[in-house]
Amino acid sequence: MKIALISPPFISVPPKRYGGTELFIAHLAERLGRCGMKVILYANGESTANCEVRSLYPHSEWPIQGEIFASIKDLNHSSWAIHDCWNEADVIHLNNTPGLAFARFAGPRFVYTVHHPHDDSLSEFYSYLPDVEYVTISRFQQAQERMPRLRTIHHGIDMRAYHWKSRKQPYLCFLGRIAPVKGAHLAVQVAQRAGIPLKMAGEVQPQFKDYFESEIKPHIDGKFIEFLGEADLAAKNELLGNAMAMLFPIQWDEPFGFVLIEAMATGTPVLALPGGSVPEVIADGVSGWICNSVDEMARKARQVDSDFTPATVRQYAEKHFSVERMVAGYVALYQQIAKERHEHAAERIAVVGGKDIDAFSIEPQEPRAIA
Repeated sequence: MKIALISPPFISVPPKRYGGTELFIAHLAERLGRCGMKVILYANGESTANCEVRSLYPHSEWPIQGEIFASIKDLNHSSWAIHDCWNEADVIHLNNTPGLAFARFAGPRFVYTVHHPHDDSLSEFYSYLPDVEYVTISRFQQAQERMPRLRTIHHGIDMRAYHWKSRKQPYLCFLGRIAPVKGAHLAVQVAQRAGIPLKMAGEVQPQFKDYFESEIKPHIDGKFIEFLGEADLAAKNELLGNAMAMLFPIQWDEPFGFVLIEAMATGTPVLALPGGSVPEVIADGVSGWICNSVDEMARKARQVDSDFTPATVRQYAEKHFSVERMVAGYVALYQQIAKERHEHAAERIAVVGGKDIDAFSIEPQEPRAIA
C-alpha cells in the first residue's frame, strides 16, 4: 500500500526545534515504512525523514511571515503534492487544511489528522467533505466535532529517543511556546510560590514578543528563573530528564499537548491545569497531578519527590503513548480503507451482454437527436 503523507511546508520533518505536528509526521512516516508500506512524504527540502521526500519549496519558513501569503503557499504546496501523487497513492494523508478541498474529486481516499483546536468555521468546512476519514488526536477534541467518519488516535513518540533518569535535580521546568495560552507567566508564579528554581525553554514568536518582554523577561535572573531559548531533542532530554517536574499551566483547550508525553517519557511527572485533553493524557496521581490553581501547583511541586518515581512515570508513557501504538492505529485505518476500496471495486462489476465488465469503463454513447 502506498501512502502520500502531506505536511505543511513551513517546518522541516522532523523539526529541528519547534514543531509538534512535524514530529508526529516524522514518526509516522518512518514507522509506516517498517510496516511494509511505501511512504511518500511531501514536505520542504530541509526535511530529513527516513523515507522518500518530495519538495516544492526548498527551505523552511518559520515563523510565518504574513498569514494570507502563508495560506497561499500552503495551498500551492498541497495542490502540487496531491497532483503529483494522484495516480500512485492509495491513501492521501493530509496534515494541513487547504488540501482537503481536493477530496471532492474521485480518486484516492483522504485521511486528515485534525491538529488544531475546535473552530466553527473549519468544522463547517469539514461538513461539506463527509467522505474524508478524520482523525482527532484526543477524545476531548473528537467530542467537539460531528464528522461522520471520525476516530481518535493519540500521538505517540519513539521512547528510545527520550532518556529517563532515576535521580532528578532540584528545579522545575517549562517547555513550550512562550505565549499567554501556554501559561508561561503562571509557571513563573508557581516557581516563586513553591520556592523552587525554574528553567524555561521555548520559542518566542513575533506576535508574543511584548508578552515575553513584560511578563517573563523581568523575572529572568539566570539563577532562580532561567530562560534557555528553543530546545532541540538533546536539550529537551537534558531539561526534562533532570527536572523534578514539568509545569503545564495551560490557559486554553489543548488539543493534545505533545510535550506532556515527552516529559513523561523522561520519567518526569507533569503538574498541569485542566485544559482540553489534559485529563486523558495525564493519569492523575500516576504520571502527574492535575491541579485547579497556581497555589495548588506550587504545593504539589514541593512534594513530587515523594509522590512519584521516575520509573513509574516512564512506564505509564511507554504503555499509553508509544509510537508503535500510534502507528498501529493508522495502519488499521489504512487497511480499512483498502478493504472498502476492494469491496467497492467488486460492486462496480456489472454484467452487460453476458460479460463481466467494469461499469465505470463503459464507453460513452454518441448523443442521439430527439424526435
